[in-house]
Amino acid sequence: MPYDTTMRLLLVEDDPRIARFVTRGLQEQGYAVDVVANGDDALYQAEINDYDVVILDVMIPGKDGFETCRAIRSAGKRMAILMLTARDAVEDRIRGLDAGADDYLTKPFEFGELLARLRALLRRPRELQPAKLCVGDLELDTASQTARRGSSTIPLTAKEYALLEFLVRNANRVVGRSEIAEHVWDESFDPFSNLIEVYVNRLRRKLGEENGKPLLQTRRGSGYILCAPAEGGETKSESTAASRSVRKPHV
Repeated sequence: MPYDTTMRLLLVEDDPRIARFVTRGLQEQGYAVDVVANGDDALYQAEINDYDVVILDVMIPGKDGFETCRAIRSAGKRMAILMLTARDAVEDRIRGLDAGADDYLTKPFEFGELLARLRALLRRPRELQPAKLCVGDLELDTASQTARRGSSTIPLTAKEYALLEFLVRNANRVVGRSEIAEHVWDESFDPFSNLIEVYVNRLRRKLGEENGKPLLQTRRGSGYILCAPAEGGETKSESTAASRSVRKPHV
């Protein structure tokens, strides 16, 4: 892609059993998921939140999936939309795609296929990039959701991986707490908690930051930045800032 900041999903599904199953599976993969059961609530959530993908069931109360999809596109929202439906007719698939959907998955479906389609949608944005993302000697494989630093594999929980991938996708720029919360956690996140700091500290330990080559830096009052260390152990951003501050002596 550049893989965009691709972590937060909206699931629009009125069947509680399916909604619970899909939500649980997606959260186990590190996605932040909000769930609504009808078209009006979906439009409201899409208006106030910045989602990366909307998983939209066709047969929902109120505005159906086709109408909801058209309304999202009419509002200028460009997130990917994956439609879920029990309808397998070619005409329905054409109608959904013409309404603005990016992909279509027929129920019943294998959860693995849903994940594969999500990964494909999240690779689509504006320009293409490999599935492996690298910052310095850190390498993420987004297909297997694994991380390595140098020759060492880094054991990560789903949420730790989600946070690290978000930081890698936004390498070399400062990201604030609110941006992290919006893309890595769901709407139930407590903005007054220290959960983000806890996970950042966990990542630092697992990245082996004590070895003198830190990747993840705190910008006091602004947020966090992940960038490759320059020679001498400081990050590239710090090295650049230091070089700019050097003045030639007057002769």
